[in-house]
Amino acid sequence: MHRRLVLEEPVSRAALWSRRLALFGLTVVLLAVLVFRFGQPSLERLAPIAGAYVFVLLAFLLSLAAFIRIWQDGHRGVGIAVQAFLLCLLLLAPVAYAGFQLATLPLISDVSTDVDEPPAFSRSRVVLAAREGRVPPDLPGERRRAQRQGYPKALPIVLELPAEVAYDIARKACVNLGWRVLEGAAPGGRSGAGRLDAVATSRVLRLQDDITIRIRPRADGSRIDIRSASRLGGFDFGSNARHIAAFEEEVKLLVELR
Repeated sequence: MHRRLVLEEPVSRAALWSRRLALFGLTVVLLAVLVFRFGQPSLERLAPIAGAYVFVLLAFLLSLAAFIRIWQDGHRGVGIAVQAFLLCLLLLAPVAYAGFQLATLPLISDVSTDVDEPPAFSRSRVVLAAREGRVPPDLPGERRRAQRQGYPKALPIVLELPAEVAYDIARKACVNLGWRVLEGAAPGGRSGAGRLDAVATSRVLRLQDDITIRIRPRADGSRIDIRSASRLGGFDFGSNARHIAAFEEEVKLLVELR
């Protein structure tokens, strides 16, 4: 009886290394995000996250190379290459989405429902201490006009309710959205307007956006204007417009529940 020697095709080295690099990239990305999340936010501290994605991109290219070699040479390892490819796609999806936003949204980090007379941020000691002395600067008129084109739905909220009631609704909306209310002043006094200052913190990177809300009485009710400004960088990836949209939705819900 003769024994047959069966030689199996070797596993693709490109597939093996693509998976190793993908797993390493995932680990580095998670560690970089954790370091940024629990540290002081700054543009410099984003560099390790960007560096981590170099490994992810290399793993992605290696997985593509593995598919080509497996097809040409008949090597094993297609399952390994698929694992690396899918993991890289998962990690690269947020980056691709951010790139799409960068290409399509206006290059601003301060959005207001009143582009002609945006609500002013409080300069009280309490609020300045919470913002570490920072006061978001006013944008020039041409950049505000860019906001109109990029975020046409960022409009004032007009309610058929007294300004005092609108103030209570606005404050409750901030709390329901998880924003930290720093200071508030009910409508009245010389101007008749009320205001709220708050801070919204993102879930993953713990980035903070400063928010100020102005409530003005009208003959037929009240008007609420909201302004949201990012502390980091000159582009907000649409986060401030999302704050405004979420606030408007929450206010409308609270009005319906009255």
